[in-house]
Amino acid sequence: MNMKDNSSGMLVSDSIVDELESVDAVIFDCDGVLVDITESYDTAINKTVSYILDDILQIQAENIVTPEILYGFKSKGGFNDEVAVCYAVILTSYAAKKSEKQFTEIVKDVIDNSDERGIISVDEYLTSLDIEISDIKEKLNYSNPHETSYIYTIFDQIFYGTELYEEIYDVPSKLLETGLIEKDKVLIDSEIISSLKNKFDKKLAVVTGRGKFAFSHTLKKFLNKFDLDNSVFLEDESKDLAKPNVEPLLKSIRGLNSKHCLYIGDSMEDMLMANKATDMGFKTTFCGIFGTSKKPEIKLEMFKENNVPIILESITQLPKVLNLV
Repeated sequence: MNMKDNSSGMLVSDSIVDELESVDAVIFDCDGVLVDITESYDTAINKTVSYILDDILQIQAENIVTPEILYGFKSKGGFNDEVAVCYAVILTSYAAKKSEKQFTEIVKDVIDNSDERGIISVDEYLTSLDIEISDIKEKLNYSNPHETSYIYTIFDQIFYGTELYEEIYDVPSKLLETGLIEKDKVLIDSEIISSLKNKFDKKLAVVTGRGKFAFSHTLKKFLNKFDLDNSVFLEDESKDLAKPNVEPLLKSIRGLNSKHCLYIGDSMEDMLMANKATDMGFKTTFCGIFGTSKKPEIKLEMFKENNVPIILESITQLPKVLNLV
């Protein structure tokens, strides 16, 4: 695939340039695209892992989820949910303790043996090593709703903070935290949105792993710019619909009545969804964002290796790619 470097941090395949004229709708992922989450969600992963390891396993560990580990799991296509990453790392730490191995040694093997099935592939691999994980799985109860799942309860209290957690779930927070959600950094501005609205009118939507509450809290200034009725907030949906399940994206595409959708994401799961949509007859061009990562070079190479047709360092470059400026 020949890529044209139109400007620094912007790669567009020669084969897609003319086809962009037919794009009639834009659907965005949120985290890593519209919002920089390196100080919010990414930090919440490490804080959650540290808290739970200490609380139930008496393991003291700080910031063990390095960018390499985070993007190692994310690159597999089944770990879009940050809590799934927490789960995988906690189980790996448990397995390391049980087998008397170093965490840094076994986590590489866990990542290598993970796939787009996410935590199911982690469970299968650790079980294949004859490590009994049923006790730790029961304590974490990942599959339960947020309100009753231990691992989700801890993550949500750390991410949302005391006040917002109580507002969402109507129960007191056990952790007295200032929510890391306040460290979200919005990456879009009125100028970008205006240029997109002029071209696509109401056909701007979102398919994101966030819940609608978190999306609305951080992007409140721009809420009325998106078609929320045809957006999907996966935290509020069944876990069966988690990325890379293509159905949420298809629901949005159908709702927008799009004949050629541009889906903008920052992960392997996002790319897989867009490709599946096209395979099912819903023409979708994927645009990958890499600059919001703590290790942007890793994500850039991942997108290049998978022949992503549009690769941008930042969402701010989108109007130029679409010839809107």
